[in-house]
Amino acid sequence: MGKLTVLALRVVVAIVLAGSLFVQVRMVPMLSTDLIEAGAPDGPRIALLAIVVLGILCVQVVAVCVWRLLTMVRSGTVFSHRAFRFVDIIFGAIAIAAVLMFGIAVILAPGETAPGIVLLICGAALMIGGVALVVLVMRTLLAQAVARDVEAAQLRSELDEVI
Repeated sequence: MGKLTVLALRVVVAIVLAGSLFVQVRMVPMLSTDLIEAGAPDGPRIALLAIVVLGILCVQVVAVCVWRLLTMVRSGTVFSHRAFRFVDIIFGAIAIAAVLMFGIAVILAPGETAPGIVLLICGAALMIGGVALVVLVMRTLLAQAVARDVEAAQLRSELDEVI
């Protein structure tokens, strides 16, 4: 991966982190105020706010793990067993985000929300779950690359012994 690509991705991750922090600090309290003014019952309002905060936390966890993986790419150590920890955390955070999105649909379904909106939210949850599965496939590819790297190192050491 080129230096420019890593830099561009780091800029994107930094913007995502700054934006998510802004949403967490400024927008969530405003959402809470709007829900109170709209007369939303306490149970669904608190559940919805908790889901939003946890969803933002999932985005932040993914961003930090991607940043760490980019650091490993830059140092040439991404094809190691240490990378699995970050990929596993990314997979878990995305899977949790999918469940949280489905939770929003569950909260909105019994209310006055149009069924089409609830269906769209369920579709979004399904797509987020699909992203988690793509990360799982990428993890498998990483495992294969690490295995090949280990095998190549062993072959190199055997070749050095022969020479």
